[in-house]
Amino acid sequence: MAKKELSIEEKLRSLYDLQLIDSRIDEIRNVRGELPLEVEDLEDDIEGLNTRLSKIESEVTELEGEISNKKQAIKESEDLKKKYEEQQKNVRNNREFDSLAKEIEYQDLEVQLAEKRIKEYKAKIEHKKESIAKTNEKKAGLVTHLDHKKAELNDILKETEEEENLLIAKSEEFGKALEGHLLGAYKRIRANVKNGLAVVAIERGASGGSFFTIPPQRQLEIASRKKIIIDEHSGRILVDAALAEEEKLKMEKMFS
Repeated sequence: MAKKELSIEEKLRSLYDLQLIDSRIDEIRNVRGELPLEVEDLEDDIEGLNTRLSKIESEVTELEGEISNKKQAIKESEDLKKKYEEQQKNVRNNREFDSLAKEIEYQDLEVQLAEKRIKEYKAKIEHKKESIAKTNEKKAGLVTHLDHKKAELNDILKETEEEENLLIAKSEEFGKALEGHLLGAYKRIRANVKNGLAVVAIERGASGGSFFTIPPQRQLEIASRKKIIIDEHSGRILVDAALAEEEKLKMEKMFS
């Protein structure tokens, strides 16, 4: 079924209606302000801390494994020392005794080195545990802050989500009534102007939100609603004040 051909006045009314709907959606989203981004940033920060905690905890596990290895090495060295000391009791000459003494001395050095490493690893573990405690404290603060922000956002969403979804559906419905090129132009203007106002009414002889006066002849042309006129200064689509007032009253009923 072909789309009904709208008159210029009907197009202007549809454009202004669409603008009123989209402006209401903008108002609802502005109430949320930066909350959604703040929530997202806090979630990212917490995820980053979780990654850091996981890495530090993994390093602690590795160090504890190294300590176990060194303790096992000490035990092996002590066993070897006992073995060499027993062998010293049965040597036949000084050369064999001295050779075993060197082996015992070497194992003593191995034990000392292993004990030194264990001490170093324990110090590193303590440092990392302090880091874990500080990170957990920071994370707890962020989680509390995140819970507060989420609750704040959820309260706003409960109040506005239903209305926003209805308005989005209405925006799509009103947009479909317009020709593709006209809707595209509206969206381009809306994306490039302050406050997303692509369609504005004439106020006190100037386009809404502008200080540039529109010549009387041009105002009459706009009021005739015979063609779509763009403000040469702001790039917005212009409608006359009477049309704007009529559409505002109509849309207020819909919003309520």
